[in-house]
Amino acid sequence: MPDSRSNPEPHPEFLPLDVLWQAIVDSSDDAIISKNLEGIVETWNRGAERIFGYGKDEMIGQPMMRLLPTDRKDEEVRILERLRRGERVDHYETVRMCKDRKLIDVSLTISPIRNEHGVVVGASHIARDVSPQKRAQEELARAHEALKRADRLKTEFISTLSHELRTPLAAITGWIQILEEKPTAEEAAEGLQIIKRNVRVQSQLIEDLLDISRIEAGKLTLDIQRIDLAAAVSGAIEALRPTADAKGIRLTSAFSSVEGIVMGDKARLQQVVWNLLSNAVKFTPKGGRIHATLERINSHVEVTVADNGLGIAPEHIDQIFDRFTQIDGSTTRRFGGLGLGLSIVKHLVELHGGSVRALSQGVGHGAKFVVGLPLLTLHPEPTQMATAQRTQAVDESTAEPEIAGIRILAVDDDVDSVMALRRMLERRGAEVRIAGSMDEALQAFVEFKPDVLLSDIGMPEHDGYELIGRVRVLPGGRSVAAVALTALARPEDRTRALRAGFQMHVAKPVEATELVALVRNLTALARGE
Repeated sequence: MPDSRSNPEPHPEFLPLDVLWQAIVDSSDDAIISKNLEGIVETWNRGAERIFGYGKDEMIGQPMMRLLPTDRKDEEVRILERLRRGERVDHYETVRMCKDRKLIDVSLTISPIRNEHGVVVGASHIARDVSPQKRAQEELARAHEALKRADRLKTEFISTLSHELRTPLAAITGWIQILEEKPTAEEAAEGLQIIKRNVRVQSQLIEDLLDISRIEAGKLTLDIQRIDLAAAVSGAIEALRPTADAKGIRLTSAFSSVEGIVMGDKARLQQVVWNLLSNAVKFTPKGGRIHATLERINSHVEVTVADNGLGIAPEHIDQIFDRFTQIDGSTTRRFGGLGLGLSIVKHLVELHGGSVRALSQGVGHGAKFVVGLPLLTLHPEPTQMATAQRTQAVDESTAEPEIAGIRILAVDDDVDSVMALRRMLERRGAEVRIAGSMDEALQAFVEFKPDVLLSDIGMPEHDGYELIGRVRVLPGGRSVAAVALTALARPEDRTRALRAGFQMHVAKPVEATELVALVRNLTALARGE
C-alpha cells in the first residue's frame, strides 16, 4: 500500500504562489511595474494607479516614457542600456509626471528580469513617491536658512543698536563738557539745541524698541475714537518741519476735502505719518523735496508721502517693512536707524484695518509710501477748514498753559530726575516739593497738601503702587490728582497704575510742554474748572 506521506495533497488554505505574489504586489503602497527591453509596460499594480493616476488598461502596452517629463526623456534610454548589460539601478531619485501633469519626486529601484537561460528579457520597477519627504527636507532647509538669517540679523541689530545709542550719547556728553567750560552765549544756545535734538533721538529709539516689544507680545493697543485725520497729518508735518528745514529740504503738503469719519488712534496715526516723513527726510539729500498729500479714494482715504531722494532698488522693495532690516548694515553705511520704523508703520496701519505700500522706480528716483485707511459713515463735516487753519488750531491747542501757584509733590528715588522735574515746573510758576521715597512722600503730602502728585513707580522698598494706595486714605488724598511718571511703559504697567489709583500714566522721558499741560488739565478737572 503506497505511503500517502510521499505525495501529500495541497492544503486547502494555502494559495498558489502566483496568486499570493499578485496579492502582495497589489497591496503594496509602492508602484510595482514590469516592462520589456523596449520600455513597454507589461504589468501595472494598484500602487502605480494610486501614485501616477493611470489605470492598468491605460498603461499596459504603453511606453514607460509616458511618465517622464520632457526634459528627462533621455533617462529612460540610459536605464534601458544599463538593463541590457544586466545592471541594477538602486534608489535612483528623480521626477516623474502623473496623469494630471503634476510632477512628483520618486525613488526608483529597477532590476533586470532574466529568463531560464539567464538572458535579460525585461525589468521590474519599484517606484516610491518621496514628495512628502522632499517637501519636509526643503521646509527644514528653509527653516534652517531662516534661523541663520535671524541669527545674523540679531547680531547686526545688536551692533547697530549699540552704534545708534552711543552716537547721540557722544554728542550729548561732548556738548555738556563744552557747556561746563564757560561757553559763549552762541555756543550755549547751539549746545542746548544739539543736546535737545539728541535726547529726542534716543527717546525715539527707546520708544521704537518698546513698540516692537509690544507688537511681538501682541499687547499694542489702540485708543479708537473719531479723529480729524487732516489735523493729525498736519501735526506730524509741523513736528518734522524743523528737521527738514535744517537739512535744506522743502516740505510741502496738499489736502483735498475728505468727507466721512475716520476712526482710529490719533497718536498712533500721527506716529505713522511722522515715521514716514522722518524716513523721507533721512533719505532725501539737501535741497530735495518731500510732498505729503491726503485725499479720498472711493471708500477709503489715502495719505501719501513722496520724496525725490535715494529711492529703493527693486530687489529690496519687498523687504523694507521687515523689522530689523537694514539694506546697508555695513560700518560705511550713510544712513542711521534701527530698521524698525517702517515695520511699526505697517503694523499700526494694519491694526487700523488699512494697508501701506512702497513705490519706487529704483535707486536715484525717489520713493513714495501710500497709506490707505477705511472711511466709515459718510456725511459732510460741519465746517471745512483749510490746511493752514487746521495747523494753526493744532498749534494753538498745544500752547503752554499756565501752572503758577499749583502745588506739586514730585516723588522719585533718582535724584537727578526729580531735581530736573522740580526745576522744570518751578520755572513755570509751580510750587514744588520733592521726595525720594514713600516715607518722605507721605510726610510731605501731609505737610504740603499738594494739588498734584507726580510719582515714579519703580522705587526701592516701597514702590509707587503702594504709595498711591497709602495716599488715597490720607485726608485730602482721594481728591489729589495723581500721575504715574515712570520708565515702566508697557500696557500692563499702565493698566496696573490706573487700577492702583493714578489718574494718568506717563512714560519717561516726558516733554516739558506735555507735562505742564497734563498738570494744568488735571488740576482744572479736580477743581471743576
